[in-house]
Amino acid sequence: RSRAEPVERREGAEGNTGETSMHRTPRRASMFPGLDRVRERAKREKKERFTALLHHVDVDLLRAAFSWLKRDAAPGVDGLTWREYEQNLEVRLVDLHARVHRGAYRALPSRRKYIPKGDGRRPLGVAAL
Repeated sequence: RSRAEPVERREGAEGNTGETSMHRTPRRASMFPGLDRVRERAKREKKERFTALLHHVDVDLLRAAFSWLKRDAAPGVDGLTWREYEQNLEVRLVDLHARVHRGAYRALPSRRKYIPKGDGRRPLGVAAL
């Protein structure tokens, strides 16, 4: 207790109540319950090996993943920006989905950039959209 307040008697700070804390914002229901189940099982079964996950990749997931990308990120090795890829997005996503599921999709290599660091430079890979 502070010597500046000898008359006022106070209990110590409440501190944590032992209750589990809530997320900063309430969680929304996931749009991808199949992936949620995979995530939960991976948490429970640390040694589990997943061998068949591609059926979870659909056009809706690809659309959501695209929306999560940084809109002002540098173009990848293909030279496309987020805004350019957004043009004809549905056609691009349907085509990408089809190529992924028939095994014809081949990811482009990352573009290598080097960023300066105090002790030299650090390689950075810039992926294509």
